[in-house]
Amino acid sequence: MNHHVTIQRKFRVLTTAVAALLLGIAGAQSTYAQSTYAQSTYAQSGYASPADQQDCPTTAEIFATDNTAIITDPDDPRLENRLTRFAHEVRAIIRTHGARPGASELLDGVFWSAEQKQITYERSREFDVNRVGRDGLHHIAGVIAKRYDQESVLTFRCLPRTSPETDAVEIEIPGVTPGDLRAALLLDAEAREKLGGASATLDGRLILVAPVAELPLARKFTTDLGADWNEARLRYGDREFVS
Repeated sequence: MNHHVTIQRKFRVLTTAVAALLLGIAGAQSTYAQSTYAQSTYAQSGYASPADQQDCPTTAEIFATDNTAIITDPDDPRLENRLTRFAHEVRAIIRTHGARPGASELLDGVFWSAEQKQITYERSREFDVNRVGRDGLHHIAGVIAKRYDQESVLTFRCLPRTSPETDAVEIEIPGVTPGDLRAALLLDAEAREKLGGASATLDGRLILVAPVAELPLARKFTTDLGADWNEARLRYGDREFVS
């Protein structure tokens, strides 16, 4: 065999391998730069970075209703309202103000009124909101509160647990009904005062947004309800009551 040809072939193979390696490094550097830029852009806009959103299926949530009445009877027919028109209207408000509306879920809430010293029931909805920052979420909630004459609208913005803005935890746990909530709040004065109340989904999941400092109390409250804490899903973030 011609040694000169063999050397040329080996040189071409080596050159091709080196070129591929260099292209791979360049591609990796480009991907890293794009990822870094994206995370920086999210941070500057007030969004959590994609990496921090691993446990956050949505950027933020709004909990709201169009009800202004105090309902103390758990059999009140107004608690059967599915708030379908309200859902369409709120999604339109979210879209109009520059965010992207996601899914909406119907909730049965049970709340303690410290002023009136009584339990109230409320049919409400949770709205997923994407592509929204802190200020935009606050503004949208304010529009909803004003339009539907609400004392306040609750927002929850999902954030990393270690974020300096994180002040709350959203707890979701199966096996709880509105009746369970009412009975538990009537018996637990500390939970009434510090947690205020919670909501249950139609398929029996508790949703409770509580201050991080009250997580031990929230855990005790949910386990006293008979729920299995091992099945709880926790998300940390920033909550605000917007009026």
